[in-house]
Amino acid sequence: MIKRTTLLAGALTLACGCAQAATPEFVGTDAPFASNAIYFVMTDRFVNGDPSNDQRDQGGAHPTFDIPVAGAPKGESANIGYLGGDFKGVLDNAGYIRGMGFGAVWITPIVDNPNEAFTGGDPVSWGSKFTDRGKTGFHGYWGVNFYKLDEHLPSKGLDFAQFTAKMRAHGLRTVLDIVANHGSPAFTMPKAQPMFGQIYDRDGKLIADEQNLPPYRLDPARNPLHRFYHAYDDLVQLSNNDDQNPAVLDYFVGAYNQWADQGADAFRIDTISHMSTAFWKQFAARIRAKHPGFFMFGEAFDYSPDNIGQYTWPSSGSISVLDFPLRGRIADVFEHPGSDYAKLLDRLYLTNGPYQNPYELVTFYDNHDMARLNASDNGFIDANNWLFTARGIPAIYYGSETGFERGKAEHQGNRNYYGQQRIDAASKSPIYRQLKRIVQLRENTPALQRGLMLPLRFAGNQAAFYRVYQKGDTHQIALVLLNKGDAAAQFDISDYLQAGHWQPALGGTAIDVPEGGHLRTSVPAHDVQVYLLDAAAKRADLVAELTRLMQERGHPER
Repeated sequence: MIKRTTLLAGALTLACGCAQAATPEFVGTDAPFASNAIYFVMTDRFVNGDPSNDQRDQGGAHPTFDIPVAGAPKGESANIGYLGGDFKGVLDNAGYIRGMGFGAVWITPIVDNPNEAFTGGDPVSWGSKFTDRGKTGFHGYWGVNFYKLDEHLPSKGLDFAQFTAKMRAHGLRTVLDIVANHGSPAFTMPKAQPMFGQIYDRDGKLIADEQNLPPYRLDPARNPLHRFYHAYDDLVQLSNNDDQNPAVLDYFVGAYNQWADQGADAFRIDTISHMSTAFWKQFAARIRAKHPGFFMFGEAFDYSPDNIGQYTWPSSGSISVLDFPLRGRIADVFEHPGSDYAKLLDRLYLTNGPYQNPYELVTFYDNHDMARLNASDNGFIDANNWLFTARGIPAIYYGSETGFERGKAEHQGNRNYYGQQRIDAASKSPIYRQLKRIVQLRENTPALQRGLMLPLRFAGNQAAFYRVYQKGDTHQIALVLLNKGDAAAQFDISDYLQAGHWQPALGGTAIDVPEGGHLRTSVPAHDVQVYLLDAAAKRADLVAELTRLMQERGHPER
């Protein structure tokens, strides 16, 4: 660690301009993908753009379309069947998503899933967890052939390659959700069902079959169809792919290189913590050998930063992760009026933390696997103002722009159908209007996308921090002021404040700050203001702090 006295001495040299010192670089991340905010859609539940691919008669005695969850309270509903969302539904609304300022769309897995509802496991009931009886693979996570596109998604002239190309023409990258840890439910069926517990190769040949046997009865030594699986269970009745088997690695590298070849711009890796870091290091290296710099982030559903941080290290494949530890604090702060912004500070890990680079974590406040954020409209607005100004790559779950099904968990409405009517009416929502404002600000502000983060004040309903990006010809200092209170808040900023002409990014009057001066302003209730100074950092103590943040940005000795 470099001592602050040394840094300050260096900063003074830079600040006085002695000996034509080069302008230092201050960068949170330069990963190209970090410039994009992510909009996450559960494809089947977004918009039914093409009813001709609904497969409404699929499944025979175990139908797959429109299966309401029993026991719903009056006025509420959930569904465990397919509801018709598809590529066309997403593409038809690319302008809506791009118009909010998002640069990427994360879609659920696209691979072939079983053609019947599952008959094993425990029955799904209202609000139940880890129950699958009667459920279908509408979500995409029950892969059977990872080389084959699920028939519910494409339309004529719109396969996956055409979808990604047309999304890119709208200015949107495609994040593909991928699974390697498991396939479909594989055992406990009263009678074996076709496709369940089976995996097929690119030619449609059966290469793995659990044969409706409990994992402890598998015999990989004698039965070649059992060798793809561990002989122990993992998640409910899902098949448990053997990450020690080189054939498993080869299979998934081949499958996911195929989809990257067809235009996937990044991967979100499901259940990354259920396979070894050795597997992921090899997987990432082989994907990036063909697609250099390919961005990946994993889901380790774990609120311990020490547990999830390891996946980001080079020794594990340099795969980013969803920021669950910060998400826990975001819920604490924004679901509860009067909570303290200070709760967020110790989950930022801006120096010497558990992550290879905290600025590349994907930040969020809810998703399809947990209860949606249970906040008021103002709580959503405040959460979004935080998410799109603080460090990380923000991801928003479909419908959160209008507070859709807030507080609802799986089998209670979390994954309900959104639909074109709600999209067309979204502009009436105050959450949507304020979200669009802050997403577009991030999109147009390099410091908010990729800059270092220097906290100033986190207390009560107020937070203040700098974001600084300084590289090449781009020199930008952003001062972010957040107020989640019910009344206007006064801010008086002087710490590390560089003299200059500070422009308000969201309207208002510019403020000229003299040397050693203050920036005093008011931020309305449940609002944000960002002041921008497009200049190189020169103030000595600011340069010293930014230099320290650069030096200590990643995990020590990683």
